[in-house]
Amino acid sequence: MVVGFTYWLTSTEEQAGGGEEHGEEAGTEVNAEEVFAANCASCHGQNLEGQVGPALNKVGGKYSQEEILGIIQNGKGGGMPAGVIKGKEAEAVAKWLSEKK
Repeated sequence: MVVGFTYWLTSTEEQAGGGEEHGEEAGTEVNAEEVFAANCASCHGQNLEGQVGPALNKVGGKYSQEEILGIIQNGKGGGMPAGVIKGKEAEAVAKWLSEKK
């Protein structure tokens, strides 16, 4: 009886999203370019050329993926706010930007 309830509870959590952030489904790839376009391009430019914020077209040559993720999560003095994107979206954008050299 307990095993059946535990199985039901586990499968119910999985069907309800199991705590995934921003409605992401398990196994769904995050499109970093789309996330960037929707959340970052207004300051950094659609082509990473910079506008209000600095250009990011070569940011991977200056910062590692982990450093970029830290900037996304914690912000940076001078105008970059913390937490504009979070979770898997932030990780995907940090990886994508780290490849820009």
